[in-house]
Amino acid sequence: QQREEILWILSSFFIGEERVTTQFSGLVMAYEDEQEEAFLTTQQVDEARHMQFFDRYYREVFAYDGGIEARLARTRELLTPAFLELFDERLVEAGKRLIADPSDVESKIGFVTTYHMVIEGTLALTGQNFLLDYFESNDLLPGFVEGFTNIARDEHRHVAYGTWFLQQKASEEAHSQRIQDTLVQQLPLAAGVLVPPGKELGDEYEFLGYTSEEQTQFAYTALTRRLKVIGVGLPEVAQA
Repeated sequence: QQREEILWILSSFFIGEERVTTQFSGLVMAYEDEQEEAFLTTQQVDEARHMQFFDRYYREVFAYDGGIEARLARTRELLTPAFLELFDERLVEAGKRLIADPSDVESKIGFVTTYHMVIEGTLALTGQNFLLDYFESNDLLPGFVEGFTNIARDEHRHVAYGTWFLQQKASEEAHSQRIQDTLVQQLPLAAGVLVPPGKELGDEYEFLGYTSEEQTQFAYTALTRRLKVIGVGLPEVAQA
């Protein structure tokens, strides 16, 4: 059972990194100065490097044969409808709006809120926290832990950018409302992404020995802390 749980959460990261790598171009196009352009370009390279890390792990440890596309297709079979809707539909739609008009600040705010706050700052960091704690506590896969720790360090830097960007924009009421509206739209679906296959949102369960309540509380606390820095409140839909 634990192998299946590990395989599921790693699959979420593998596909997540691929989705972000392919959907990030619009944000790079939407840079507002050279310093931001340099950072966003670096982040896209980071995401591609992270995807290669997981691809190598699936090839060498899980023995997934074929090329990277074949491994991605096989990995997708393990993911839940909530995950696929968030990454294949919501994130892609946000990216398309930004590509259509990189100068549209509202679209940029929507993308950064969806990606940096919800996907990376809430879902990814929650998964990383518990997976690393599990591996380290059980003295498992030290090589993977080292690489995954480096990825987590990158992700924290990325989230810091998103927090900074949204903080700058939130001083305008219309932009602050756009952040709130995006959170209201994405957070209910994101809550479902944290739920493993075979379980339903609201169920009590354990995953790798951690309770669903522990995971939810970690995600809630992480998001609330960043929104406080940005200067917006957590929508009621996420407080229920």
